Amino acid sequence: MSDESPGRRWPTVSDPKVMRALAHPARLSIMEHLGSTGEAVTATGVAEVVGLSPSATSYHLRELAKTGLVEQAPTRGDARERLWRAVQPSFQVDAGRDATPDARDAARDLVDTYLDRDVDRARAWIRRSYDEPAEWYDAALVNGSVLLLTAEELTRLNSAVLDLLEPYRRRHRQADPPAGARPVRVNYWTLPME
Repeated sequence: MSDESPGRRWPTVSDPKVMRALAHPARLSIMEHLGSTGEAVTATGVAEVVGLSPSATSYHLRELAKTGLVEQAPTRGDARERLWRAVQPSFQVDAGRDATPDARDAARDLVDTYLDRDVDRARAWIRRSYDEPAEWYDAALVNGSVLLLTAEELTRLNSAVLDLLEPYRRRHRQADPPAGARPVRVNYWTLPME
């Protein structure tokens, strides 16, 4: 569960305690915001993004800090202000082929939470899509394709697609986005079929 290409080296989350800490929709949203923007935020600043109160958001930030995924950032001059930032902009989840049953269960729970959140986002788009401007309605895509590939071809395909996405990542473009740009969630799954 990474948003980086297979050739890039990002930290791998494999500890069941860390995966369980992440298997909460608010924490995934916090990590997504911090990683995709690169911002240092207060609990109040990110509370609206995750849809919680500042105190609940502060609790989740402290829990993420215990896992080593977020850390306190330098203040902006007000010593009372507590800023948080992601330790890494992205990570991948992999309990490993030889994982313990506990680690596999934790990985499944985390991926289930991740997938549920993204399926909910897709459903929300479908519900509101007819009210969107025509250019956004026409540009959106829900597609499924069945390909016939070797494992090596699949690895190359994944790398090529993710390399295509790289220049458009929010953390790279947010300082000077083109006119009319808005966040777009891209889900790209390549899963071998039975």
